[in-house]
Amino acid sequence: MSAPIAISEGLDSRMWGSSSSSVLRRQLFLIRSLGGFRHKAQMAGRGASPTLEADAEGVIRRITPVLDPIRYKGQAGKIAVIGGCREYTGAPYFAAISALKIGADLSHVFCTKDAATVIKSYSPELIVHPILEESYSIRDDEKASVSTKILAEVAKWMERFDCIIVGPGLGRDPFLLNCVGDIMRHATQSNVPIVVDGDGLFLVTNNLDLVKDNSLAVLTPNINEYKRLVDKVLNCEVNDQDGSEQLLQLAKRIGGVTILRKGKADLISDGKTVSRVSTYGSPRRCGGQGDILSGSVAVFSSWARHHLLSNKQPTERSPNPMILGCIAGSLLLRRAAALAFENKKRATLTTDIIECLGKSLEDICPAV
Repeated sequence: MSAPIAISEGLDSRMWGSSSSSVLRRQLFLIRSLGGFRHKAQMAGRGASPTLEADAEGVIRRITPVLDPIRYKGQAGKIAVIGGCREYTGAPYFAAISALKIGADLSHVFCTKDAATVIKSYSPELIVHPILEESYSIRDDEKASVSTKILAEVAKWMERFDCIIVGPGLGRDPFLLNCVGDIMRHATQSNVPIVVDGDGLFLVTNNLDLVKDNSLAVLTPNINEYKRLVDKVLNCEVNDQDGSEQLLQLAKRIGGVTILRKGKADLISDGKTVSRVSTYGSPRRCGGQGDILSGSVAVFSSWARHHLLSNKQPTERSPNPMILGCIAGSLLLRRAAALAFENKKRATLTTDIIECLGKSLEDICPAV
């Protein structure tokens, strides 16, 4: 990996005496830890923290585990998707199968009974648990006992997972959302990382305590989901002129969760640093790309966490593995989308992008 590269001249020595000096010191430590960032920095405003273009390829090479004959099933990651209902079966499949295509060993889906058979039919590679329930299928006097049973069933598996993805195809049934909220609380108590996407963001926006102060939580909002978060948390409109600083404050206000703001360039912050991934992807905006991203972030975050734990005892100054996972996941999706578009143009579908994940990762980090 190349040696660390200095940050832009715009970050002059005067800033070290400013109130943001601790943020800059953390940025520089992150730069050294990841092997450098490209020579590119933007200031979100005078005295604000810089937005650094991440060396995403370097991150991927560093955290992706080698394929070693002595490894056994499960060591490359066990991911679970919490989502899938009558109306939405594609999203949880996209997230779960993407995790496998990147290199996770096992991928589970916890969904409603109506969705289970459909999702199983998509691929025999997925382990599908038809345990979630919607309001229409249970009586009011059964809800408490059913909710307890659902949580108990998921809890049996929770300690096995390296990361859970909450939201793809979840829907907005009140009873189902309440049950998933209980699952998220249990995951937090069990120290299991959580990636929140889709309807999971609707749940979290209306109940911020589900992720507040959880440094192992990642939110992946699109433009509309981000607007709702900003309105809820900061009580203002999205400020694109000062977008990095606003994202920084949003993550900080929620308690240090990592937020991956999807857009033309993806911005990533945990309330301490702001990174950007602006590699060009594809002009084709077919639905489902966010599900690929959530699956990618889950796998890379678990790999980054394992990498940090296996190499040294993490400290306060260690890189945030959730940030690393977001950087890696963002780049890989963009590379795969570009490759798929090169082949299919306007006919590009989410399934085409998924089929390009392996080749895109291989181009960056060869298996042998």
